[in-house]
Amino acid sequence: MAGLELLYHSVARDVVSPQDALICFIHWELVRAGFKCLGTGDQASTDEKKKELLPTGWNVNQELYTLRYSSANNQKVLLLKAITVDSSLIVNVMNCQSEQVVDLTVNLDDYISSDHLQQYDRVFKKEEELRSHIESTIVSPLVGTKQRAGGGPQKGKKPVHSVPGAQPHTDTNPLFIPPNTPQRQPPWSDPMAPFVSGGDDLDPFSDRRGGMIVDPLRSGVPNSGFDPSSGIPGRLPPGSVPPGARFDPFGPVGPSRSGPDPDHLPPPGYDDLFM
Repeated sequence: MAGLELLYHSVARDVVSPQDALICFIHWELVRAGFKCLGTGDQASTDEKKKELLPTGWNVNQELYTLRYSSANNQKVLLLKAITVDSSLIVNVMNCQSEQVVDLTVNLDDYISSDHLQQYDRVFKKEEELRSHIESTIVSPLVGTKQRAGGGPQKGKKPVHSVPGAQPHTDTNPLFIPPNTPQRQPPWSDPMAPFVSGGDDLDPFSDRRGGMIVDPLRSGVPNSGFDPSSGIPGRLPPGSVPPGARFDPFGPVGPSRSGPDPDHLPPPGYDDLFM
C-alpha cells in the first residue's frame, strides 16, 4: 500500500465521513493500476491535468462522488460515480470508450473505522480484503488480467524469460481429473465358459455369449454332443434351430435321457405317491 499513507495525510483534514475514507482507498488503487485523476464531474475541462492526488472539491457532495481518470497512454478514460445508501457505498466505474461498466458495493462499517477518520493507521480495517475486492471487481475487469494499464506485468505474475534450446513450459491443472472411461469386460469367446449367462444382454457389442435365458446345454459342463440345430427326431426338424442359438430342450433329446421326467405331474386322479 505504498503511497496511500501520503495521499491520506494530504486530504485528512477534508475527510469527514467513512465514505470519504473509502473513496481515498479506491482512488489510490486506480492510481496503482496506472490511472491518474483528471478532475471531478462528468465533463472534461480545458485546464485539467493528470494527477495522483485527489482534485479540489472531490468530496463536496457527500451523497454522490464523481471523478474522472485517464490511463498513462490516454487510451482509457474512466468515469467513477459513488452513491451513499444508508451504511453502504455503491461504486460504479465506466470505461468511456467501450462503455463497459463495473460496480462494487461496500459496507462501510466492515472496512472503515468511523471513530478514527483522521488517523491513517487506524481508519482502515481489513485492508488486504478490501484491496482484493477492488482488484477483482473494478481493476481487473477494466485493466485486464494479463497486463495493467501502466504496461508492466500484473502484480503476482513472474515474467517469463525464454531460454535458447529450452522446451516450452506447459501449465497443468492440478485439479484436473481425467474422464473415467469404463473398461470393457474381457470377451468370453467360449460358449461353454463359466458365468456366460447374460453376457449378450449386458454388452451386446462384445464377444460374450449367452442371454438371460439359461441354456442347460451351454451351462459350462460339456454335453454328450447333442446339437439342437440338427433337429430332434419326431419332435424338431433339422434346421429349425440356427447353429449356436440358445435352445431350451422341451423333451428328451437322446437315449441317455429316456424315461419319465421326475418333474412331470402325476396322472389325473392319482393321489397315492407311494405306489
